[in-house]
Amino acid sequence: MSNETTAATTPTARQRSADVAIVGAGPVGLTIANSLGQAGLKVIVIEKLDTLIDYPRAIGLDDEALRTFQSVGLAQAVLPHTTPNHWMRFLTPGGRCFASIEPRTDEFGWSRRNAFVQPYADRVLYEGLARFANVEVLFSREMTGFSQDADGVTLQLEDAEHGAETIRVQYMVACDGGNSFVRRTLGVPFDGETAPNQWIVVDVRNDPIGTPNIYMCCDPVRPYVSAALPHGIRRFEFMVMPGETEEELGRPENLAKLLHKVLPNGDKLDVIRRRVYTHNARLARNFRTQRVLLAGDAAHIMPVWQGQGYNSGMRDASNLAWKLELVVKGLADAALLDSYDTERRDHARAMIDLSVLAGRIFAPKSRLLGKLRDALTLVLNAVPPVKRYFLEMRFKPMPRYTKGVLAPLGQSGATSPVGRMFIQPRVRRSDGSVCLLDDAIGPNFAVLAWGTDPTYGMSAADKALWQQLGTCFVRVVPDVQLGHLEAIAPDAPGVIRLGDIDGRLKDWFGAQSASVVFLRPDRFVAALVLPTQTSAATAELARALAARPVAAAPAEAPRKVA
Repeated sequence: MSNETTAATTPTARQRSADVAIVGAGPVGLTIANSLGQAGLKVIVIEKLDTLIDYPRAIGLDDEALRTFQSVGLAQAVLPHTTPNHWMRFLTPGGRCFASIEPRTDEFGWSRRNAFVQPYADRVLYEGLARFANVEVLFSREMTGFSQDADGVTLQLEDAEHGAETIRVQYMVACDGGNSFVRRTLGVPFDGETAPNQWIVVDVRNDPIGTPNIYMCCDPVRPYVSAALPHGIRRFEFMVMPGETEEELGRPENLAKLLHKVLPNGDKLDVIRRRVYTHNARLARNFRTQRVLLAGDAAHIMPVWQGQGYNSGMRDASNLAWKLELVVKGLADAALLDSYDTERRDHARAMIDLSVLAGRIFAPKSRLLGKLRDALTLVLNAVPPVKRYFLEMRFKPMPRYTKGVLAPLGQSGATSPVGRMFIQPRVRRSDGSVCLLDDAIGPNFAVLAWGTDPTYGMSAADKALWQQLGTCFVRVVPDVQLGHLEAIAPDAPGVIRLGDIDGRLKDWFGAQSASVVFLRPDRFVAALVLPTQTSAATAELARALAARPVAAAPAEAPRKVA
């Protein structure tokens, strides 16, 4: 499915309609389109360019983002364009490594840090849309305006070939970048600051260094980055000093001088592209304005130092898509969409703050501050707990929701799993096949119980509500018990059984005070309760979801007691 084919075969029409319009065919917009397409919604993606952007931009993909690729069935397609376990090392001007980020855990099913080449990943997302006849991509469309009313949004487009077009949708998602036309038209403030300096980025083929990982040299004279990427690509980044221009630095002789800091013969490179970037730290005042929602760079932009711009956008997509699905399908009221802003803005702000702090450590404002940093890190590196703090990436603020689609029911406090992402270990299905947890339970809600029937404490109305939402009911057992319990403790209708292969689910439940966990489609824990509390959790989550009532719940047959 090529861009040219899509653009050429798109039917010419002055008016179109869909459930959702997505403005911007970047990674966030394409991910949301894949998720909504998978859910059966009619989606139109609008892109002002005539093709996908084909030059490298983001270079870091985390485990949460890979889990999002997995949720739309594209993880295996994107893996060949990644380098797993891609460490980040901070160097002094003399070459001493004073901090190394080497997280080796895989609690969410994937390597925590991965290098990747964004154009290839974006292409995977775009080509994934070919699976859905209900998703259409319109290239070379300039949005000239939009309006919204109580029933939907009307978009005005201009196509150089076909003239003016109108699209009518229920909701619009703006993924149109940091200079978002939609956000500016809405008048939503974009709070924050622009960094006083710029950086020139140079991507080259046939990696002239070849060593793996990413190195950030904290030289107060001119900091630079050297990053190995998949497919033999190397990225170099250098701070642009006052008085320098992109044109001046881009001259071959000056570029060679910059590159001489990291390798000899800097003039003999196969350059893919060079570009000057300004680092911004900005956050939209709100992510929702009635029927229009902001996501990705349209909602927040941050410096690159923790590689979280792309990944934060993927978190937006994962959080928003399932909520839009429920609202458009009439399974939840529009009030559910308010939880997108409630849940995502605080974490986006935390990632911006972390990225700004990392930039200040990487590029201090004076040589004196650089020397103080080097001396301090030399001391701190000798303290094992501090070293582990960096190695294991514990400083990264993981998303944790305290408000939104949650039912704490007594599970609160810093150690509560409610509002956090659930683990993803390997499990065994009843047919003997082995897979990651998300592949076994599917893309919708799930209710998991350790060793018991997760529906035992639910009323018929409770089960009907969860079934209406496509929920998967799961009984998790030790792997050795799988296939041997049917005669002793048969599963209730609609409940599947999974074997805990590595004991990770047993360890997780063993650390809790309750045994039934309610998982959202984005794999965050919505509730953790005792079997006797499942009805209470259902009622509270139904309120948080603004769920529409089930028309009629079937009468429940009495349970047989052995």
